[in-house]
Amino acid sequence: MPRSLDGLVLAPVADQAPGQVGARTRFTYHEQDGEIWAEYAGGDVVRGHLVGTRSDDRLDFRYVQLGHDGTTSSGHCLSAVVELPDGRVRLEETWEWESQSGSGTSVVEQVTEYDS
Repeated sequence: MPRSLDGLVLAPVADQAPGQVGARTRFTYHEQDGEIWAEYAGGDVVRGHLVGTRSDDRLDFRYVQLGHDGTTSSGHCLSAVVELPDGRVRLEETWEWESQSGSGTSVVEQVTEYDS
C-alpha cells in the first residue's frame, strides 16, 4: 500500500469549473486505521470537508463545501492513490455531485513547502 496520507497537503493540478475546487485550493489530509478525512479551502471554496475510507490504494469518500457565493454543495468521490517517481502522492479522482448535476475527473498532487 502506498504511504499514509496523514498530514499531507494536496492541491489540484488544474482548475475545475467556476465555483468549484481550483488550483488555489489546498486539502489537508488525515488518515487512521482505514479512515480518511480532510479539510480544504481556497479559490472559490470558503470551507470544505471530506470523510471516507481507504482500502489499499483506493479512497471512497463524500465531500461537502461552502462557496464564496454562500451556496453549499456535496458529492461522492472515488480516488486512486499513486506514488509519483519523486516520492510525492497523487490522487486520480472520479467524482459526482449529489446536490446538483455534474460529474468529472480531477487530479490532486502533494505540494511541497515550496509550492504552498
